[in-house]
Amino acid sequence: MKNNWFSRIFRTFTAILPVSRKRIGECVRCGDCCKLPNVCPALRYDEEGHPRCAIYRFRPLNCRKYPRTAFEHITKENCGYSFEKIKAKNKNDSPSTKKE
Repeated sequence: MKNNWFSRIFRTFTAILPVSRKRIGECVRCGDCCKLPNVCPALRYDEEGHPRCAIYRFRPLNCRKYPRTAFEHITKENCGYSFEKIKAKNKNDSPSTKKE
């Protein structure tokens, strides 16, 4: 997914969907998600220079749930969230469908 307005609108409309069960980690307050695709007007910085949300209790769903899926995760470099890899199924792992 790209960092543009279309992606932002997509994340806004899909924010009503649940967060992927494969998401792991926690927010590390990097602030990168608050700059997608432009700097959020509610983004503030504390005394130590860490980003914080001025409307944290009332922030929109797309902010609360970012990144909701691995597809939406475009701030991987600094974000504390990641997604578990999907293991490829081996043909030998699936039950046999042959009739004997």
